[in-house]
Amino acid sequence: MVEHNTSNFIRNIVIDDVESGKTKEVITRFPPEPNGYLHIGHAKSIVLNFDIADEFGGKTNLRFDDTNPVKEDVEFVESIKKDVEWLGYNWDGLFFASDYFEEMYSRATLLIEKGLAYVDDLSADEIREYRGTLTEPGKESPFRSRSVEENLDLFKRMRDGEFRDGEKVLRAKIDMSSPNINLRDPVIYRIAHVPHHNTGTKWCIYPMYAFAHPIEDAIEGVTHSICTLEFEDQRPFYDWVIQECEMPAVPRQYEFGRLNLTNTVMSKRKLKQLVEEGFVDGWDDPRMPTLSGLRRRGYTPEAIRNFCREIGVAKTSGIVDEKMLEHFVREDLKLKAPRTMGILKPLKVVITNYPEGEIEMLDAEINPENPEMGIRKIPFGREIYIEQEDFMENPPKKDFRLFPGKEVRLKHAYFIKCEEVIKDADGNVIELHCTYDPETKSGSGFTGRKVKGTIHWVEATQAIPAEFRLYEPLILDEDAEQEGGTFLDHVNPNSLIIEQGFVEPNMKDVKGNDKFQFFRHGYFNVDPKNETDKLIFNLIVSLKSSFKL
Repeated sequence: MVEHNTSNFIRNIVIDDVESGKTKEVITRFPPEPNGYLHIGHAKSIVLNFDIADEFGGKTNLRFDDTNPVKEDVEFVESIKKDVEWLGYNWDGLFFASDYFEEMYSRATLLIEKGLAYVDDLSADEIREYRGTLTEPGKESPFRSRSVEENLDLFKRMRDGEFRDGEKVLRAKIDMSSPNINLRDPVIYRIAHVPHHNTGTKWCIYPMYAFAHPIEDAIEGVTHSICTLEFEDQRPFYDWVIQECEMPAVPRQYEFGRLNLTNTVMSKRKLKQLVEEGFVDGWDDPRMPTLSGLRRRGYTPEAIRNFCREIGVAKTSGIVDEKMLEHFVREDLKLKAPRTMGILKPLKVVITNYPEGEIEMLDAEINPENPEMGIRKIPFGREIYIEQEDFMENPPKKDFRLFPGKEVRLKHAYFIKCEEVIKDADGNVIELHCTYDPETKSGSGFTGRKVKGTIHWVEATQAIPAEFRLYEPLILDEDAEQEGGTFLDHVNPNSLIIEQGFVEPNMKDVKGNDKFQFFRHGYFNVDPKNETDKLIFNLIVSLKSSFKL
C-alpha cells in the first residue's frame, strides 16, 4: 500500500484545541535520542512538529532524550543540531533529558513515598519471565512488598553507587495483571556505571526513556507530545507518570504513522550496522537515507520539507514510493540547477575538416526553464569527447545515435557526420573521425535539412577530468528478513558505480554542494567531502521518472 494521504489529523486536533481555548500557546518538541544520525523518517517528525508550532505562533523545542549513556555520543548531538538547522528550522529551546535528572530522581522518590514504586532485585531475564504474555497475566516480584522506608534507602544507595550494574532496578508499582503489558510494573530506573556525555560521572543510575519522556514534556510545558505509532501502547503509562508524579503541566500524547520508504532501511540500529561493518563510508555516505547522507548526495531541504508535507499525517503507517521523494527533488532543482554537459564514458572524436588549433566559443542556455539565469560560453574545437553509448557501429533500425555515415546534431554546436572508425588491436572503438557542416551552427537559423539525433559533448583540450558517482538503492528488497537471513544479505553490490569522464571547463571553480543538471544524465551534486584533486559529482536523481502525483 502506497500512502498518498495529504491530510493531517494532528493539525486538526490542534486547531480544535486552539479554537476552543483549551490550548493558549502551542508548544511542541522534537525529541531525538543522540545514539545515531537522523534519517528521512525523522524529517517527517521534524517538519510536523515545527510546522504546527509555526502555524499557530507557538514554540518548538529541540530536546535530546539522552537517558542511555551506553549508546550516546556528542557526535550524534552535533549532527542532529546541524540536520535540524539544515532543514530550515530554528528551535526555541535547546534541552537535554539529563538537564532534568535531579527532578526525575525527586519524582521517582515521590512515587516510592506514595507506595507506587519499589526496588527490585530480579534480573532482567527474570523480570521478562514474570511479566507474562499477551494472553497470560504477569506474576508479582517477591520484592514488590518492600516497605517505603526500605525502598527509599535502597534507591538512595543505588544512586550512591553501592550496587553493580543490573543488581537492582526501580520499578513502578501498577498492575501485573493489566492487559497492557506496559503497565505491568515497568522498570523506571536502572544502574549503569557509565560516564554520560553531558553529566560525566555524576550519575550511575539512569531513568528509562518511557519514564523520563513524559516528565520532560511536562517540565517544558509541551502541549502536544507528537510521536510515532509504536508509542501508542505506552500512552497509558505516559499519562500515569504525569498524574502520579504530580506534574504541574499535563501534556497530551498523539501518535501518527511513521514514514516507510520502499527499498530504504529506516532502522537506526540497521543503519549503524551498515556503518560499523563497512558496507558504507560512514553515516553521511550518499547511499544512506540519513539527512547528512541525503545532504551530501545533493537533496535539498526544500524538497524534503515539501515531500513530508505532501505525504500527510495519518493514524496508520503506509509505505511511500521512494520515487515520490525523488520527484520533489526534481521539482525543486529544475528551476535552480544550471545546465551543463558532462561525459561519463568518453569516446574521442576528431573533426577532420575543422581548423587545427582553433577554438570558438558557443552560446548555451544556463537553464532553458529559467531564462533569467542567462547564457554560458562553451569552447568548441577540432577534438571533442562524446559518450561511448552515443556511437554504435551497427545500430538497430531507427536508431538516433551516431554511426558510420550518420549525421547527428551536437548540442549547442553543429551537425557532424561519422566518416571513419579507429579501433585498437583488440577491435575496440577508440576514436571517431567526423566532418562538420559550418552552416549548421546552432542558433544560426539553418533549415536546409533536419537530423533526429542530438548528442552532448565537451571540447577535449580544455575539458576537466571528473569522477561521477552513480547510485542505486542500497537494499534490493525491503522485505529481505521475512525471507530468511538478514537485511545485509540483500545489500546491493551495485549501489555505487564510479565513472571517470570530463566536464566543461567552466566547471573548474565549482564548490562543494553546487548542483547541476548534466544533459541527458541527471542532477548531480559536487561532493563536499572531496579530498582529491579531481572533481567528484554525486548523482542526486535521474532526469525522468514514471512517478505521478
